[in-house]
Amino acid sequence: MSETDTVAVRDHARTATERYNRILLATEGRKIPEAAIARVVELAAPKGATAHVFCIARVHGVAFGLQSPGLMPNKQELAEAKDNVTRAVKRLKKKGVYAEGHILATRKSTKRIVQEAIKEECDAIVMAADPDRSRFVRDFLWEQEPQRVRRRAKIPVFLVLES
Repeated sequence: MSETDTVAVRDHARTATERYNRILLATEGRKIPEAAIARVVELAAPKGATAHVFCIARVHGVAFGLQSPGLMPNKQELAEAKDNVTRAVKRLKKKGVYAEGHILATRKSTKRIVQEAIKEECDAIVMAADPDRSRFVRDFLWEQEPQRVRRRAKIPVFLVLES
């Protein structure tokens, strides 16, 4: 592996003007805003670009070292995640970007989002995000998951800040 294979992308100014053929639109459970859809369309290559919408249904923890049914996402949470993915796919298709998507229940969303980008051979990741928090609290907050993806991914990650 070379040096560039082992570090996260840091020069986002250069990558912001590039166009990508395969984009992962990921969410750790929050609704996908219109601004994130617009960012995917903006980054998509003029011809043949595709998007993969990926939603995490959060597993809330473990009990005695094992996953417990009470900690898994319930039917309502899974339905909301499915609706979130379906709406995003429809909006992307309306704007001319072919899209498909799916949901995954996990506790390790950062790892799974990065793995999904590798599996789907994506060139970039787009996520809705809250503003960055201080380094003392950011690893304890679920809302800082997009920032963790940005630090870990080896491809460009574009965070769309929610107002």
